Amino acid sequence: MSKTVALPLPAPGVFSRLFVKLDRLLLAYAEITIRNGDVPRSCV
Repeated sequence: MSKTVALPLPAPGVFSRLFVKLDRLLLAYAEITIRNGDVPRSCV
């Protein structure tokens, strides 16, 4: 008998939703940072 353990992974859709939420959060943060002038225009 094998001693390995199979861990159930969540559905792939869970990971894609997580990445979409993270992407939206980072984009919103970047837009706010640019709007506030915290980033020099040469970097944008």
